Amino acid sequence: MHRGACLCGAVRFEVEGALRPPVACHCSQCRKQSGHVWASTDVPRAAITIHGVEHVTWYAASEHVRRGFCGTCGSFLFWDPLRRDSIAVAMGAFEAPTGTRLEKHIFVADQGDYYEIGDGLPQHRE
Repeated sequence: MHRGACLCGAVRFEVEGALRPPVACHCSQCRKQSGHVWASTDVPRAAITIHGVEHVTWYAASEHVRRGFCGTCGSFLFWDPLRRDSIAVAMGAFEAPTGTRLEKHIFVADQGDYYEIGDGLPQHRE
């Protein structure tokens, strides 16, 4: 069982089972919402329980995806592709240890001009 929460604790979650390797997204939407790079892990919907869901505010980023954040403290917690059986959960919201390591970088074509990616992990333009 892996547990996590937003900064203020109004939204808490539990994930059953091992976490998939996280991915770092450098797209402009993730950078703008998180303030930098956003790392997340995909979790099967059946494996996650969200407590305080009434405090989650959903932003419709497109007709296919919504982004969930705590309406109290603003923590960006979820990236929810509406037609998939999984939801992405922010790695920074999990309590340690997570037992994971970053797997790859995506949308590096959109990365900010103020940093370099130098960890040797695979990089994908999109």
